[in-house]
Amino acid sequence: MTMSGTAAPHGAAEISEITDDTFAAEVLTAELPVLVEFTADWCPPCRQLAPVLAAVADEERGRLKVVQLDVDRNPRTMIAYGVRSAPTLIVFRGGEPVQSMVGARSKRRLLQELAPVLEA
Repeated sequence: MTMSGTAAPHGAAEISEITDDTFAAEVLTAELPVLVEFTADWCPPCRQLAPVLAAVADEERGRLKVVQLDVDRNPRTMIAYGVRSAPTLIVFRGGEPVQSMVGARSKRRLLQELAPVLEA
């Protein structure tokens, strides 16, 4: 990260954090498909996935919105979607979950898994 105030390097997109209270507005009513990472501070695979999600958010800007939800601070949404482990990734389109993935993965694998959602 640069401290000079210059633009973030490619792959360093900021991932918005959402809550139980903002979930509907940020995810269910979004015009773009939304990739939600259900994450936790104590989760090593979540930390491993963070730079991958930032890179995907940067690369797919304008086609995909990427957000994260802390499961410890926001149990209502986690329970509503049956999330049982972190990280869980759920893609929503038109207010409905259309794809779910569990565990850390490489950028290449994630983009391959997202391709059907992004092309539809």
